[in-house]
Amino acid sequence: MKELVEVIAKSLVDYPDEVAVTEREENNAVFVELKVASADMGKVIGHQGRIAKAIRTVVKAASSKNDKKVIVDILQ
Repeated sequence: MKELVEVIAKSLVDYPDEVAVTEREENNAVFVELKVASADMGKVIGHQGRIAKAIRTVVKAASSKNDKKVIVDILQ
């Protein structure tokens, strides 16, 4: 999931070198944390959070084969 979020985020932002994605696993969940440059935050979140919701939907669909819940957090 880390690679998927990274590819999506890098295609959206102006500063792809500053995209950082970390993945950690706890219990039965996978946490994916996305960090981007502050100037790109609006592009990743989108108007009323539409882009962020779309990213989460794509990741959820891609992880449906696993029995683990995937949570995508966008950090500042």
